[in-house]
Amino acid sequence: MKTELVAADIGGTHARFALAQVGDGRVLQLGKAFTLKTADYAGLVEAWQAFAQHVGGPLPSVAVLAFAYPVENDLPQLTNMPWTIDERTLPEALGIVQHLILNDFAAIGHAAATLDPSHFLHIAGPDIPLPKSGVISIVGPGTGLGVGLVIRWDGRYQVIATEGGNLDFSPNDDVDDRLMAALRRRYCHVSAERLVSGPALRDIYAVIAEAEPPYADDRDLWQAALEGRDPAAAAALERFCLCLGSFAGNIALAHGANALVVAGGLGLRLSQHLPASGFGERLADKGEYRSILEQLPVKLIAYPEPGLYGAAAAFAARFGGSGV
Repeated sequence: MKTELVAADIGGTHARFALAQVGDGRVLQLGKAFTLKTADYAGLVEAWQAFAQHVGGPLPSVAVLAFAYPVENDLPQLTNMPWTIDERTLPEALGIVQHLILNDFAAIGHAAATLDPSHFLHIAGPDIPLPKSGVISIVGPGTGLGVGLVIRWDGRYQVIATEGGNLDFSPNDDVDDRLMAALRRRYCHVSAERLVSGPALRDIYAVIAEAEPPYADDRDLWQAALEGRDPAAAAALERFCLCLGSFAGNIALAHGANALVVAGGLGLRLSQHLPASGFGERLADKGEYRSILEQLPVKLIAYPEPGLYGAAAAFAARFGGSGV
């Protein structure tokens, strides 16, 4: 049996929607993503209506919704954005009769577990496929910093979403010490997310250059860093990659990982920079555990909309692809 549904991936900056078809426990088809800026809409209902207008017809009555917040909370406010979600009112508000809600990084976990190997780029460690059994850690910088893991065994898998991006930042050298001191003065608590997320590049630049970046918009700062046309921005990007590597290594050790996957809103934008940066060295630089971490295959999800695909895959895994 096939089920038509709406897949949604709601993050701190963008809300993405797509029509999907699932069946036989897998994703059969995922339509083109429709992307909105969350700041332009008062809430989910308004964004949902905009998607319906884009489609130009009635939406399916089944939905799977991935949100950037701990989904076990009641009446939550989404992380890094002002929308609130009340699951009790969703069916009537959206006109749906069946739905599944999950954490956005749980959706990424389902994508990592089910996407074909061709959708992964090699970043560091041995160039081998992701293991069929064991633990795969996932880290994903975007508007925030997502962390999760996939446990595989006997052809099955389980996804665990976490709030690991809020772990304390761990300095590794003198520059990191300067970053920690500056960010502690500004924010008091310095989580890893303060150094490894889209907005973090601005703070890193300010500490390294000892001046605020001459870009009003973070997108312009990131573009200058990625293109290498601003030396201070490029240095900030390298420091970002180092901090991401250190954090990824910590997560891999904490999870007892057999592999690591990089995802998140910045994932594909970093695909050319991570392999050439100090990311891999920092990931493995854990003293007596270096030899273990050097053996981890590190991949980057190259699928263009892993959150939407993973949300649809989660529904298929939960219901076998059979809706109401």
